[in-house]
Amino acid sequence: MKLLLRAFSIENRRRHLAFFANFCTGLHMTTPTPAPDTPIGSTFRRQRHEKGLSLQELARESGVSVGMISQIERDIANPSMRVLTALRRALNMPMQEMFSDTAESSTEDPPFLRRAEKRPHIDLGPLQKELLTSGGNHHLQMMILTLAPEGSSGNTALSYPAEKGGLVLEGELTLHVNGQSATLKEGDSFVFDSSLDHGFRNESDAPARILWVIGAVQFDRHL
Repeated sequence: MKLLLRAFSIENRRRHLAFFANFCTGLHMTTPTPAPDTPIGSTFRRQRHEKGLSLQELARESGVSVGMISQIERDIANPSMRVLTALRRALNMPMQEMFSDTAESSTEDPPFLRRAEKRPHIDLGPLQKELLTSGGNHHLQMMILTLAPEGSSGNTALSYPAEKGGLVLEGELTLHVNGQSATLKEGDSFVFDSSLDHGFRNESDAPARILWVIGAVQFDRHL
Protein backbone atom coordinates (compact mmCIF):
# COMPACT_ATOMS: atom_id res chain seq x y z
CA MET A 1 0.00 0.00 0.00
CA LYS A 2 2.80 2.40 0.91
CA LEU A 3 4.51 1.66 -2.41
CA LEU A 4 1.28 2.36 -4.31
CA LEU A 5 0.76 5.66 -2.49
CA ARG A 6 4.36 6.68 -3.12
CA ALA A 7 4.06 5.84 -6.83
CA PHE A 8 0.80 7.81 -7.05
CA SER A 9 2.45 10.78 -5.30
CA ILE A 10 5.42 10.77 -7.68
CA GLU A 11 3.15 10.58 -10.74
CA ASN A 12 0.98 13.35 -9.36
CA ARG A 13 4.02 15.59 -8.88
CA ARG A 14 5.16 14.85 -12.43
CA ARG A 15 1.79 15.91 -13.82
CA HIS A 16 1.86 19.14 -11.83
CA LEU A 17 5.42 19.89 -12.98
CA ALA A 18 4.47 19.18 -16.61
CA PHE A 19 1.43 21.45 -16.31
CA PHE A 20 3.54 24.24 -14.76
CA ALA A 21 6.21 23.92 -17.47
CA ASN A 22 3.61 24.15 -20.23
CA PHE A 23 1.99 27.14 -18.51
CA CYS A 24 5.31 29.01 -18.27
CA THR A 25 6.16 28.18 -21.88
CA GLY A 26 2.83 29.60 -22.94
CA LEU A 27 3.50 32.80 -21.07
CA HIS A 28 6.93 33.14 -22.65
CA MET A 29 5.68 32.46 -26.18
CA THR A 30 2.63 34.72 -26.03
CA THR A 31 3.28 38.25 -27.29
CA PRO A 32 0.45 40.79 -27.05
CA THR A 33 -0.69 42.22 -30.36
CA PRO A 34 0.14 45.97 -30.26
CA ALA A 35 -2.14 48.71 -31.51
CA PRO A 36 -1.69 49.68 -35.19
CA ASP A 37 1.46 51.59 -36.18
CA THR A 38 1.41 55.30 -35.44
CA PRO A 39 2.18 57.59 -38.43
CA ILE A 40 4.61 60.00 -36.80
CA GLY A 41 4.69 62.43 -39.75
CA SER A 42 1.25 63.89 -39.13
CA THR A 43 2.07 64.26 -35.42
CA PHE A 44 5.19 66.32 -36.09
CA ARG A 45 3.44 68.39 -38.75
CA ARG A 46 0.55 69.15 -36.40
CA GLN A 47 2.94 70.10 -33.60
CA ARG A 48 4.91 72.38 -35.93
CA HIS A 49 1.74 74.12 -37.12
CA GLU A 50 0.49 74.54 -33.55
CA LYS A 51 3.81 76.19 -32.64
CA GLY A 52 3.55 78.45 -35.70
CA LEU A 53 6.90 77.32 -37.10
CA SER A 54 7.86 77.04 -40.75
CA LEU A 55 10.00 74.16 -41.99
CA GLN A 56 12.97 76.52 -42.15
CA GLU A 57 12.46 77.73 -38.56
CA LEU A 58 12.15 74.19 -37.21
CA ALA A 59 15.28 73.21 -39.16
CA ARG A 60 17.18 76.06 -37.50
CA GLU A 61 15.93 75.14 -34.02
CA SER A 62 16.56 71.41 -34.35
CA GLY A 63 19.62 71.20 -36.58
CA VAL A 64 17.72 68.81 -38.88
CA SER A 65 17.63 69.69 -42.57
CA VAL A 66 14.46 71.04 -44.21
CA GLY A 67 14.45 68.11 -46.65
CA MET A 68 14.59 65.52 -43.85
CA ILE A 69 11.82 67.25 -41.87
CA SER A 70 9.64 67.35 -44.99
CA GLN A 71 10.21 63.62 -45.62
CA ILE A 72 9.42 62.77 -41.98
CA GLU A 73 6.19 64.77 -42.10
CA ARG A 74 5.17 62.86 -45.22
CA ASP A 75 6.11 59.51 -43.65
CA ILE A 76 8.59 58.64 -46.39
CA ALA A 77 11.71 58.56 -44.18
CA ASN A 78 12.96 56.27 -41.40
CA PRO A 79 14.60 58.85 -39.12
CA SER A 80 17.13 57.87 -36.46
CA MET A 81 16.42 58.32 -32.76
CA ARG A 82 18.81 61.29 -32.74
CA VAL A 83 16.77 63.08 -35.43
CA LEU A 84 13.44 62.35 -33.73
CA THR A 85 14.82 63.51 -30.39
CA ALA A 86 16.17 66.74 -31.91
CA LEU A 87 12.77 67.51 -33.48
CA ARG A 88 10.83 66.55 -30.37
CA ARG A 89 12.97 68.79 -28.16
CA ALA A 90 12.84 71.70 -30.62
CA LEU A 91 9.03 71.44 -30.54
CA ASN A 92 9.01 70.98 -26.75
CA MET A 93 6.93 67.87 -27.38
CA PRO A 94 6.51 65.19 -24.69
CA MET A 95 7.54 61.66 -25.63
CA GLN A 96 3.92 60.53 -25.19
CA GLU A 97 2.79 62.87 -27.98
CA MET A 98 5.06 61.15 -30.49
CA PHE A 99 2.96 58.00 -30.16
CA SER A 100 -0.32 59.85 -30.88
CA ASP A 101 -1.97 57.77 -28.19
CA THR A 102 -5.60 57.56 -29.30
CA ALA A 103 -6.43 54.11 -27.92
CA GLU A 104 -9.51 54.27 -25.74
CA SER A 105 -9.03 52.79 -22.29
CA SER A 106 -11.71 50.82 -20.60
CA THR A 107 -13.90 52.93 -18.31
CA GLU A 108 -13.29 50.26 -15.67
CA ASP A 109 -9.50 50.71 -15.79
CA PRO A 110 -7.74 53.18 -13.46
CA PRO A 111 -5.67 55.94 -15.17
CA PHE A 112 -2.34 54.35 -14.16
CA LEU A 113 -3.01 51.20 -16.23
CA ARG A 114 -2.28 50.40 -19.87
CA ARG A 115 -3.59 47.12 -21.24
CA ALA A 116 -1.23 45.06 -23.43
CA GLU A 117 -3.53 45.29 -26.44
CA LYS A 118 -3.70 49.11 -26.14
CA ARG A 119 0.02 49.80 -26.63
CA PRO A 120 0.68 52.50 -29.27
CA HIS A 121 3.32 51.33 -31.73
CA ILE A 122 5.83 53.20 -33.91
CA ASP A 123 7.60 51.46 -36.80
CA LEU A 124 10.92 53.11 -37.69
CA GLY A 125 12.15 50.36 -39.98
CA PRO A 126 14.92 48.50 -38.11
CA LEU A 127 13.69 49.99 -34.82
CA GLN A 128 10.17 49.58 -33.44
CA LYS A 129 8.75 51.08 -30.26
CA GLU A 130 5.81 50.03 -28.10
CA LEU A 131 4.68 52.49 -25.44
CA LEU A 132 4.01 50.91 -22.04
CA THR A 133 3.33 54.04 -19.99
CA SER A 134 -0.31 54.82 -19.35
CA GLY A 135 -1.97 57.90 -20.85
CA GLY A 136 -1.25 61.43 -19.64
CA ASN A 137 1.99 63.28 -18.93
CA HIS A 138 4.52 61.45 -16.78
CA HIS A 139 8.09 62.02 -15.65
CA LEU A 140 8.78 58.36 -16.40
CA GLN A 141 8.35 56.77 -19.83
CA MET A 142 8.53 53.01 -20.42
CA MET A 143 8.57 51.26 -23.76
CA ILE A 144 9.72 48.08 -25.48
CA LEU A 145 12.24 48.52 -28.29
CA THR A 146 12.51 45.83 -30.94
CA LEU A 147 15.78 46.14 -32.82
CA ALA A 148 16.45 44.22 -36.03
CA PRO A 149 19.90 42.72 -36.69
CA GLU A 150 22.37 45.58 -37.37
CA GLY A 151 19.68 48.07 -36.33
CA SER A 152 20.90 51.01 -34.26
CA SER A 153 20.04 54.37 -32.71
CA GLY A 154 21.85 56.11 -35.60
CA ASN A 155 25.37 57.10 -36.63
CA THR A 156 25.47 60.16 -34.36
CA ALA A 157 25.52 59.91 -30.57
CA LEU A 158 22.44 60.88 -28.56
CA SER A 159 22.72 63.30 -25.64
CA TYR A 160 20.10 65.18 -23.63
CA PRO A 161 19.21 65.64 -19.92
CA ALA A 162 17.46 62.52 -18.64
CA GLU A 163 18.19 59.21 -17.00
CA LYS A 164 17.84 56.00 -18.98
CA GLY A 165 17.71 52.40 -17.92
CA GLY A 166 16.45 49.10 -19.14
CA LEU A 167 16.57 45.34 -19.38
CA VAL A 168 17.37 43.09 -22.34
CA LEU A 169 14.33 40.83 -22.74
CA GLU A 170 15.56 38.87 -25.78
CA GLY A 171 18.69 38.82 -27.93
CA GLU A 172 21.74 41.03 -27.53
CA LEU A 173 22.37 44.78 -27.40
CA THR A 174 25.67 46.64 -27.68
CA LEU A 175 25.43 49.83 -25.64
CA HIS A 176 27.87 52.76 -25.97
CA VAL A 177 27.97 55.37 -23.19
CA ASN A 178 30.58 58.13 -22.82
CA GLY A 179 33.23 56.28 -24.81
CA GLN A 180 32.67 52.91 -23.14
CA SER A 181 30.95 49.91 -24.72
CA ALA A 182 29.35 46.72 -23.42
CA THR A 183 27.40 43.86 -24.99
CA LEU A 184 24.32 42.98 -22.97
CA LYS A 185 22.53 39.66 -23.23
CA GLU A 186 19.10 38.47 -22.12
CA GLY A 187 18.58 39.35 -18.45
CA ASP A 188 21.29 42.05 -18.33
CA SER A 189 20.22 45.53 -17.20
CA PHE A 190 21.63 49.06 -17.38
CA VAL A 191 21.22 52.62 -16.08
CA PHE A 192 23.08 55.74 -17.27
CA ASP A 193 22.99 59.54 -17.44
CA SER A 194 21.49 60.43 -20.82
CA SER A 195 23.37 63.75 -20.94
CA LEU A 196 26.45 61.66 -21.77
CA ASP A 197 27.00 60.74 -25.43
CA HIS A 198 25.38 57.37 -26.01
CA GLY A 199 23.98 55.03 -28.62
CA PHE A 200 23.21 51.38 -29.24
CA ARG A 201 23.31 48.72 -31.94
CA ASN A 202 22.20 45.13 -32.39
CA GLU A 203 25.35 43.46 -33.70
CA SER A 204 23.88 39.95 -33.59
CA ASP A 205 22.01 38.08 -36.33
CA ALA A 206 18.74 37.89 -34.36
CA PRO A 207 16.23 40.57 -33.30
CA ALA A 208 16.58 42.07 -29.82
CA ARG A 209 13.80 43.24 -27.48
CA ILE A 210 14.65 45.73 -24.75
CA LEU A 211 12.60 47.21 -21.95
CA TRP A 212 13.60 50.90 -22.24
CA VAL A 213 12.93 53.43 -19.47
CA ILE A 214 13.44 57.20 -19.65
CA GLY A 215 13.17 59.32 -16.51
CA ALA A 216 13.08 63.11 -16.46
CA VAL A 217 15.68 64.79 -14.25
CA GLN A 218 15.75 68.13 -12.48
CA PHE A 219 17.09 70.82 -14.77
CA ASP A 220 19.49 72.22 -12.15
CA ARG A 221 21.46 68.96 -12.26
CA HIS A 222 22.61 69.93 -15.73
CA LEU A 223 23.25 73.66 -15.28
